[in-house]
Amino acid sequence: MAYKHLLVAIDLTEESPHVIQQACELANLYQAKISLIHILEPVSLAFGGDVPMDLSTLQQEQIEHARERLDTYISGYPSLTSEHCFLCYGQPRAEIHRVAQENGCDLIVVGSHGRHGLALLLGSTTKDLLQNAPCDVLAVALQHKSAE
Repeated sequence: MAYKHLLVAIDLTEESPHVIQQACELANLYQAKISLIHILEPVSLAFGGDVPMDLSTLQQEQIEHARERLDTYISGYPSLTSEHCFLCYGQPRAEIHRVAQENGCDLIVVGSHGRHGLALLLGSTTKDLLQNAPCDVLAVALQHKSAE
């Protein structure tokens, strides 16, 4: 199958460039379009939901930081454009699936950490993405730095 549009889901960690590079190579191979997505989860979820204070400033700082990081990736990879770069807010699986469907993506590319058991193959977000995915999902093995 020749893929036509790849959606690369990144978490803005130091491993993100590896995932982007793998996706860019695949996109070049298939002469496919490539889009980039990062999902911001509501800050209140990190505190258990009900928080008796206004977290809007913290959330806005998180959005600005993520936008700066995404802009850095766009400038570093010629196949990425701001038009095809999505910064979404919500639950990662739902937002990635939504953007993939709305943009006619036929492959979602995501990084995957090694874990134990079933998670040995897939990280929790990657495993979650597979459920009812609107298209194929490719899990890129992430490079782990060895302890020195």
